[in-house]
Amino acid sequence: MADETVIQLLEEIRDLQKQHIENYKVALANQQLAIETQKQAVRRSRIMLLIVGLVVIALYALPMFWWSLSWGLRCVFRR
Repeated sequence: MADETVIQLLEEIRDLQKQHIENYKVALANQQLAIETQKQAVRRSRIMLLIVGLVVIALYALPMFWWSLSWGLRCVFRR
């Protein structure tokens, strides 16, 4: 009777370990998915930062370009 109890306990431990391994595999898969999602978010944020930076540069560069062009044309036509 003690042997049967020991065997039953060992089988329960084995089953619990198998269940733990399966849960661990699911957790690892979820972590991999989360890492990929974070990488995509970082990629999107870098692209957005680049676009915003280009817009800001254009907002400063375009008026300076027009101002320098008009100043240059004024100098040319005064002569």
